[in-house]
Amino acid sequence: MAEQNPRLAIYPGTFDPLTRGHMSLINRGLKIFETVIVAVAKSTPKKTCFTLEERVDMARQSFPAEPRIIVEPFDGLLIDYVLRRGAGAILRGLRAVSDFEYEFQMALMNRRLSRDVQTVFLMTDYKWMYLSSTIVKEVALHGGSVKGLVPEPVLAMLSDKHKALGRG
Repeated sequence: MAEQNPRLAIYPGTFDPLTRGHMSLINRGLKIFETVIVAVAKSTPKKTCFTLEERVDMARQSFPAEPRIIVEPFDGLLIDYVLRRGAGAILRGLRAVSDFEYEFQMALMNRRLSRDVQTVFLMTDYKWMYLSSTIVKEVALHGGSVKGLVPEPVLAMLSDKHKALGRG
């Protein structure tokens, strides 16, 4: 296990796809932490539209000029990954009260597994409160415009996926 760095945070998720809401949270996390690792989950109960490699690639392309943001895949228990990377915190976003119960349970379980790792919650910026990867994916894959809701590399990959599914 790496030595804990309190200035390193892990922001985990499926990022299927990465949205402006995610980006806002990551950029705000950089005001608190020296480095934020965007940890793209391989294992997820959700049915993903993009492969793990595509999700990692989209996230990397979305932050090309920010050396303090690291994007990498992970598999297994989040807390094990956090400890391997030596992070002192898990960064999580809350859109609405409905997110809180699930996130609180996860934070408590992670705290039970490692007392040295803190979970830091940030409220989503008000202009992104309605936004989720699921909504973006559904709108885009049915031909609706999500311009402005996702970064340009994600917009291009959503368009390609739409065409590959024979809808474009």
